[in-house]
Amino acid sequence: MIDFNGEKLHLTYPCAWIYKVIGSGQERVRNAIAEVVEGYDYIVTLSNRSRTGKYCCFNLEMTVDSEAIRTEIYAALKNHPEIRIVL
Repeated sequence: MIDFNGEKLHLTYPCAWIYKVIGSGQERVRNAIAEVVEGYDYIVTLSNRSRTGKYCCFNLEMTVDSEAIRTEIYAALKNHPEIRIVL
């Protein structure tokens, strides 16, 4: 269950989930994502980058089997030194 603007979102697992991952340097961010989700099936696509190219944003799409796994992956991405922001 997720609290979204005061409303509860009920998820049925397994479900498709998309993380927005922002960092500096396309290759470094792609490698960081691969390191975190090793062993899972996933798709990573570039969604945007800064005008100077320093920062890039990726969509990480995958199926998560439980709330615990979804939050564990979020925390691992957030704590990776090559990743600045995870949404």
